[in-house]
Amino acid sequence: MPPAQSLLILSAAALMGLAMLGTLVAWGWSGWLRLKTRELDARPSGPELPAVSQRIDLADLKERIRKLEAIAAGVDL
Repeated sequence: MPPAQSLLILSAAALMGLAMLGTLVAWGWSGWLRLKTRELDARPSGPELPAVSQRIDLADLKERIRKLEAIAAGVDL
């Protein structure tokens, strides 16, 4: 087989392999996007809860207010 012909076969095989790999990546990407879309659709549509750190901060503020109200009312904690 002449060298030019083997180079042509090698190039065609590499191009076909690249096309198959690209198809596989595109298929996987499409599946991942469908998965993420389903996850977003499955989320509850009600009011969202604040982040954990915000809830902790809110609880801390409520506790401080309760203590200040107790001090203002003359109650000894």
